[in-house]
Amino acid sequence: MITVALCRSDYRGADQTIELLSASPLVARILVVHDGNPLPVWPKCQLIRGDTLAAGWILEAVLKKSRTRYLLMITGGADIDLGPRTLARLLDVMGTTGAGMLYSDYEETTPDGARKERPVNDYQLGSIRDDFHFGPVQLFSTRAVRQALADSGPLPVLKYAALYDLRLKLSLRAPIVRLPERLYGTSVIPEKGKGEKHFAYVDPRNLAYQQEMEMVASEHLRRLGAWLAPSSRRLPADGGSYPVAASVVIPVRNREKTIADAVRSALAQETDFAFNVLVVDNHSTDATASVVSERAHNYPPVRLLVPERRDLGIGGCWNEAVYSTHCGKYAVQLDSDDLYGGPKTLQQIVAMLGRGRCAAVIGSYSLVDGKGAEIPPGLVDHREWTDGNGRNNALRVNGFGAPRAFRTDILRRSGGFPNVSYGEDYAACLRISRDYRIGRIYDSLYLCRRWEGNTDAALSVERINGNDAYKDRLRSLEIMARQKMTAS
Repeated sequence: MITVALCRSDYRGADQTIELLSASPLVARILVVHDGNPLPVWPKCQLIRGDTLAAGWILEAVLKKSRTRYLLMITGGADIDLGPRTLARLLDVMGTTGAGMLYSDYEETTPDGARKERPVNDYQLGSIRDDFHFGPVQLFSTRAVRQALADSGPLPVLKYAALYDLRLKLSLRAPIVRLPERLYGTSVIPEKGKGEKHFAYVDPRNLAYQQEMEMVASEHLRRLGAWLAPSSRRLPADGGSYPVAASVVIPVRNREKTIADAVRSALAQETDFAFNVLVVDNHSTDATASVVSERAHNYPPVRLLVPERRDLGIGGCWNEAVYSTHCGKYAVQLDSDDLYGGPKTLQQIVAMLGRGRCAAVIGSYSLVDGKGAEIPPGLVDHREWTDGNGRNNALRVNGFGAPRAFRTDILRRSGGFPNVSYGEDYAACLRISRDYRIGRIYDSLYLCRRWEGNTDAALSVERINGNDAYKDRLRSLEIMARQKMTAS
């Protein structure tokens, strides 16, 4: 019933998985991708020389050798402990759902021996990012795979993105289904630092990888009818009346330790235009409001805004500033625990917006610790963005960058920000990029401070999954909007 494909070089010598699968009557063949070193002799095994299942020529060889109804791919880097009924359960669900690909929750064992559930997210239209986490075990319908490749074209000869390409093509042919059951266990292998992993998609060392992923994602958007050509709509005239040219917007809640530095950084900006600083305090329970009130008393450009509502997220607080009578022609981001990189940041951003070609401008930032010392990966400049394809590739990656600045009237016309505290900026930038050009500044303009109080510090798996699912939902909505746009 099943052909298994796995890469032994990833397994670091953990051969129990191969032995376990060899003993299963449901497994017809095991294709072991290996690095050329001597291997034990296992029944049912056939060797393929290579180093990753993601390479086009390796995946093509796997598919040619798969003559069973199903193909089980194991892509993780540790031993897999399959339960006695795992394979039978997977086959049963594949048969009843008609899935092209099936994956499940699982259990992880940490280096200290602790066992914990590892849930994964449901797949949806917008789950097109290349780092979507399926877990290390995925069961494919061989027939659906071959039909998908017949419909959408053969696998590309790529080093990194062939498996990603296969998944996207398959999603157009048959459902990709998650089974919310812990069907197997695996060990947690220590990974590189969180900062490096989180920002891997902007690391210049990964340029070739990113270029392959972008090409595959763009072709998928073309097949979906959601790819947008480089040309953008002409910006409408702005006939609004504003109290100042620019507003620095700082949403805040319970940041008594950092808000004074952020406001001081904003006030230190040297410009040839008038600006103000709009601090939206979301009903802090510490001394944040007092700190800001003191600054507002001593410095007239600082305004403390306190929403009437108590159900606002960061996006809702942004809306309080953007739709207020105090907001300037341009609204410029500054998070409550971050700093501008120098006194000319605001001038540089507004100068680019003032040229009239962009509805939004996004700069680059340097990652620093609480004391201001640079930490890996250092400068995050999002050079994966291009004028020709940036707004399409933005549906694949996880963010646009910082600091973000907007033409206020365009932001208002686009509906502002969703009332959430994660992904609100991503949603706004996606919406604006659908119609208008976004400008980029690749110099470091901003210091993103990482400390234990960051809102994204030490998140649980459930919270991470919730954040990822929300951004996938934003992508789903945006893809549907772009499909409608291109069809008209």
